[in-house]
Amino acid sequence: MKPADMMKYSYTDKELKELLSSMVMLIDTREQQNGHILNYFDSQKIRYEKKKLDYGDYSAYLPANEALGIPRDMYLAAAIERKNSVDELAATIKERTRFENELIRAQQSPFVLMIEDANGYERIIRGAYRSQYNAKALLASLKSFETRYGFQTVFLAPQTAGNYLFHHFYYMLRNALK
Repeated sequence: MKPADMMKYSYTDKELKELLSSMVMLIDTREQQNGHILNYFDSQKIRYEKKKLDYGDYSAYLPANEALGIPRDMYLAAAIERKNSVDELAATIKERTRFENELIRAQQSPFVLMIEDANGYERIIRGAYRSQYNAKALLASLKSFETRYGFQTVFLAPQTAGNYLFHHFYYMLRNALK
């Protein structure tokens, strides 16, 4: 679901709150080592489901709510791809074809590449990672992919990942519903 594709209703604040509180996070079935994110979702009572996603590791949907004009589940056409470190990012970018194919699938939707390393950008610049991938080449590849496929990369601490994921999709849905 893209914001422009949503039916246009004028929801009251109460209705908007009801709809947004029903949001369900989607987690790709192939996503691994995300216990810290699941713990955050559980601690905040955020609903989530595991499902094979065509691209990205996380997305969200609104369950059907006929009383509020949503006759069936509405899935966001947006995703976040999570990498647990700059090392994983470097390894992924080295596998150019596979990574680029995922970016091509995501190209028509809002897409974020989330790196769980608050100092990740600095690590890239300094070459402070395990891969033998040259720092200038890694940065050039990342920035080239960003501009070619229209996505953004965010670097954040792992303990904030669950919060970031939830709020990213929450406000995307909120703005689409307003």
